Parts: sequence; structure tokens; C-alpha cells
Amino acid sequence: MATATVTGSATTNAAQAELSSTQIRKRSALGERRRSLRAGDGLRVCVVGLGYIGLPTASILGTKGCRVFGVDVSPQVVDTINAGRIHIEEPDLDLIVKAAVQAGNLTAATVPSEADVFVLAVPTPIQPDKQPDVSMVESAARAIAPYVRKGNLVILESTSPVGTTDGVVARVLREAGHVIGEDVYVAYCPERVLPGRILTELIENDRVVGGVDDASTEVALEFYQGFVRGEVVGTDSRTAEMVKLSENSYRDVNIAYANELSMVCDRAGISVWEVIRIANRHPRVKILQPGPGVGGHCIAVDPWFIVAGDPQNAKVIRAAREVNDRKPHWVIDKVEQCARRVVDPVIACLGLSFKADVDDLRESPAVEIVHELKRRNLGELLVVEPHLLFHPDFELVKLEEAVRRANIVLVLVDHKPFKRLRRDALNEKILIDTRGLFL
Repeated sequence: MATATVTGSATTNAAQAELSSTQIRKRSALGERRRSLRAGDGLRVCVVGLGYIGLPTASILGTKGCRVFGVDVSPQVVDTINAGRIHIEEPDLDLIVKAAVQAGNLTAATVPSEADVFVLAVPTPIQPDKQPDVSMVESAARAIAPYVRKGNLVILESTSPVGTTDGVVARVLREAGHVIGEDVYVAYCPERVLPGRILTELIENDRVVGGVDDASTEVALEFYQGFVRGEVVGTDSRTAEMVKLSENSYRDVNIAYANELSMVCDRAGISVWEVIRIANRHPRVKILQPGPGVGGHCIAVDPWFIVAGDPQNAKVIRAAREVNDRKPHWVIDKVEQCARRVVDPVIACLGLSFKADVDDLRESPAVEIVHELKRRNLGELLVVEPHLLFHPDFELVKLEEAVRRANIVLVLVDHKPFKRLRRDALNEKILIDTRGLFL
């Protein structure tokens, strides 16, 4: 028995040594036929899509010495960036964009340029039938295809259904005559950032990189290791795509539990905030905080990509998404019930963004709720959003005025200014607090 064990171990070691030797030879050959694509001085990078991920990524690469060409379909966005300004709100982004532009390391245009590395960071929305829309990914791939040259690396960062990197991006490049894994490398690397901390987390967080083949993985790893201080983990593109979707679906399922619990507790006449506070004293329980729904481009959208790919098995993920999609309607019904008890209702709606202390309205349940309250004509709406100067559908008012005039106060977002609101300012008002600010 001992002899068999030793023999098996020796055989395994020999096989591993041969595999390691093969990998070394492959990497050596790979290195011989291309220039280094490690992010740093002199590397040319074309970033397609200058939104909440593309612009921070482009500006960071610019400050690392890369020559960055930003691409966006909006001429207004292009002009704003070329003037050293920003069109989205993110702490310190204005400073880093201005620095990169002034150094000559960041310029923007509506068409791509030749580069060593292409990064696609375009939207991937959900269609009304809950099917993913990757048309902008395909359009971006077709836009860059004429500019891609031998030795280039193409990276998809957009959150995408499993198979998009190979089935869309690599396919378009193959149709353009490129040999993937030999003269052009294609990989997937999703962002893992929190709005409000994007510039920090783009560098500090671990990243997952998946190529459509081993060579593409190796090249993409080299690129990200040039500016990411977190660990860069390599895998294949389909696994990397599923990693991103599973991370956001995990969050969505757990938020759905909290949201469902809040509705159950409300009907039972129990404070959900008290229940969660006490339950979380259990050493193995960590219930999240409920809210008016789930927003943002990631958590509110990405679980549907998994459901669309395998509706037969993704039942818990679908159920969670349906709970979170239903929560705004539950809040609206609560407001309507309260409005019926008041003569001439005046409703202060506190917050429009999808999360605290940002200006991002994508998939925001607060926006959905206020739109529906307006449609139902339940009373005068006083909308407060301290992170916006203007909204096309709502007249924005100051917090103090809204609270003073309202007889119903609806808390939708836990912005810092709202947390400083004195509790006695809400006396004799009906409070609907979806964020638990005033326990």
C-alpha cells in the first residue's frame, strides 16, 4: 500500500513537472511574439464607454502613464472630458480626470483610435421581457475591429451574460479576420466597485480575469497587474462572467430576504429594524437592511442574466428578483393609504438616487416610486435630491422646505443630510421610513 502511494505521488509529480514545463514553453513563445502589455508608461489604451466605470478606468490608466483614448457616443461627454471636466459625480474623479487631461494622457473622441489595449465598458441593459441586451457590446466590438492590430489585447468589462466575451466580442474579431489567441487576445474582467469608492476600489480590490483561451488570460493578467494592487485571479472567460453575475445575485437574494421580512413584519405590527438588530446578535446571522427596492445597474439587472440563461434551475434567483421588483409597489400602496387619511396631502419624497450619497439614478426604486406617486396624483410632491441640481420630471426643493411644508414624509434614500434631520422636525407628520433612519 505504501509502495503504491509513493509510486502514484511520483507519477503525479512527473506529470505536474511536464505540465509546468509545457506552460513555461508556451509563455516563453507568447512573450517572444508580442510586446509587453503591462499597464504603464507608453502603453496605448482605448477605453470605449466613458460612464461610471469607463471614465474612472481611463483616468486611472492616464495617471499611471498610459496614453488613453476615451470613446463615447455622446459629443457632449467627449467635449466635457477634453475640457478636463466630468459629467458624473464620484469623489475625486474631477481631480484625476483634470490631471490626466492636462498631462496629455487622456483624450476623448466619438470614434476609436489604434491602441495596444482596448477596454469595452458599455451598458448591458435588460429588455422589457427580462432578456439581456448585448447589442452595445457588439456595436463596440464592431467599432474597434478596424483599429485592432496584431499583438493587441481586447477586454470586455461590461457585466454580461455567460458566453458574451467569446460569443460576441471574439466572434466579431474573428469575422474581421483576427486569429484569437495567436495575434489578438480577448478576455473578460468585470468591475467590482462601489459607487462613491470607485477610484479606490478599481485599484485595491481583487480582480478576476478570464481569457477566451490560455494565452489571452496570460496577457490580460499582465495588463491588470500593472495597476491593480489587489490580487488578480486568472480563469476562463465563461467562469469570470459567471463570477460577476453570482456576486450580484448573492447580494440580490440577501436583500430580497430583508425586503420580504420588512413586509411580513409590517403586517404583524412589528418593527423590522428591531427584529434585524436583535437577530444579528446571533453569531451566524447577518441580515441586511431592507429598503424601497433595489437599484443600480448591477444588482437590479444582473440576476436576470442568470435567469435568462437557465430559467429551469435559477428559481431562487428569480424569486428574489421578483420580491425586490415588487417592493416599490408595496411602498407606493403604503403612501396611498396614508394620503387618504390626510386633507390636501403634501408628500416630501427624500431622495432619488439608487443608494446613499451618489447622484446615480440607474434603476433607482426611488425614481420609480416618485413617478408613480405623480401619476396617481395623490397630492403635492416635494422632491429632495441633494446630489442633483436638476431633474427633467420633478421640481427639486430644499430639504428644510420640503419637511416644513409636508404632512407626509417619505424617506427613500439614506443620504447624509437626511440623517442630520432632527426627529422633532417630523412631529405631527406621517413618516414612512423605508431606510430606518428614524427608529
